[in-house]
Amino acid sequence: MMELILFAQAGDLFSSLSFGLFGLMIGSFLNVVIYRLPKMMQRESDNYVASESGKTLPHTERFNLMIPRSACPQCGHQITAAENIPVLSYLFIGGKCTGCKTPISIRYPVIELITGTLSAALIWHFGSGITGLGSLVFCWFLIAMTMIDADTQLLPDDLTLPLLWCGLLINLHGTFATLPDAVIGAVAGYMALWLVFWAFKLITGKEGMGYGDFKLLAALGAWMGWSMLPAIILISSVVGAIVGIIMIMAKNLGRDTPLPFGPYLAAAGLITLIWGKQLTGLYLGML
Repeated sequence: MMELILFAQAGDLFSSLSFGLFGLMIGSFLNVVIYRLPKMMQRESDNYVASESGKTLPHTERFNLMIPRSACPQCGHQITAAENIPVLSYLFIGGKCTGCKTPISIRYPVIELITGTLSAALIWHFGSGITGLGSLVFCWFLIAMTMIDADTQLLPDDLTLPLLWCGLLINLHGTFATLPDAVIGAVAGYMALWLVFWAFKLITGKEGMGYGDFKLLAALGAWMGWSMLPAIILISSVVGAIVGIIMIMAKNLGRDTPLPFGPYLAAAGLITLIWGKQLTGLYLGML
């Protein structure tokens, strides 16, 4: 029996390490998504405005997640395959462009490491079956949305809506929640923040959050079901309030300075995916 347990643990460790390495490569791709998707949206918006005004389109060259090749924004040096190995390339070239020696943001390898580490941890926790693979997709979407929202205060439909549909699809057979709970979770998640948005706007005359936040919570509800929404909202609100206060004090920001809510929803969603049942049981027991 002990030999079987050790063999199973060795298999779990191998799977976790394998998916952790794969996660590093996914993290490299997520860096591209985080950088390019907002620019793609802006270019599309600029072209639409110009088209409606009868002006020449300002952006005609192809620009997507694959084209053109990644290059240094300062000197135009194209990133070679050897310079694009997750984490290792950054260390090997000393964190500087090999063409002009301009420092490269440490955020790139950090995102790769976070993605790889979380990928390994999720496979260790859920296994390498459909539940584990689904949790990876969930996590990767959240990492991309967290960084984009932190940079631009936008949560693109190109990410929130596919995440929602994936949540409903993976729960066709009750992977994380029953399908009825997932459908109700998607609707309740959207409506919860939609109601908060309009209540805040009617009281203050200001918009307290963006529509992308509604869609993200709807996606989280689609993945985990309606019963997990209270835990997600509670965790994200507490963490958001604490971080917001710290940022305001540290950076001398005003109370009216807009802060993205998406990263806190994403963090709360990932925490709830892993420990949701325990957290729900804890606060229900306290009540």
